[in-house]
Amino acid sequence: MKVAVLGTGEVGRRLASKLVELGHAVTLGSRTADNAAATAWAGETGGAHGTFAEAAADAELVINATSGTVSLAALTAAGAANLRGKIIVDVSNALDFSGGFPPKLVIPEAGSVAEQLQLAFPAARVVKTLNTMNNQLMVDPSRISGRHNVFLSGDDESAKSEVAALLNSFGWTSEQIIDLGALETARSTEPLVLLWVSLHSKLGIEDINYAVVTG
Repeated sequence: MKVAVLGTGEVGRRLASKLVELGHAVTLGSRTADNAAATAWAGETGGAHGTFAEAAADAELVINATSGTVSLAALTAAGAANLRGKIIVDVSNALDFSGGFPPKLVIPEAGSVAEQLQLAFPAARVVKTLNTMNNQLMVDPSRISGRHNVFLSGDDESAKSEVAALLNSFGWTSEQIIDLGALETARSTEPLVLLWVSLHSKLGIEDINYAVVTG
């Protein structure tokens, strides 16, 4: 599958590398075609790199791994025509560090970054997932032993099924994946990043995730 990963930070590079490892044709997208991090990543992995628009143009699946505070601008640069009909996997968190640490969560008027993107690109199919954990755990859930979960939110059932299959390929079992329902449920998972930050600060570890336990 041809996949565009938008964002050249740790999250984007980690996801892109895993996808290359799994045999996908991956293009890492950034604001400029000569982005140093993207160029280095491509040299190391054999993947491709280019602008947001170049990455999204031929992609069958688009992953938004930009910061949630700039995701709308990044996808706008990718181009609505290049996103039409495609699944956008949104793993972003909108954290504002301008006031120092701990960061504040930016909540768009739409209620969540995922909903903001869906409103801006109605012809795309946005699915929210993987934003409740660190990037290493995203692609290797075995880093935490025992029961823990990953969440899905989205309005398109077929899109969520395809994303669930992608999560399976990362090592997430079907029992670990919880489909929360419509995209508006991303309003409940995006704030979990603040709890993650607090736990990380308290425990001093990064492999932290959430487990849903029922009686």
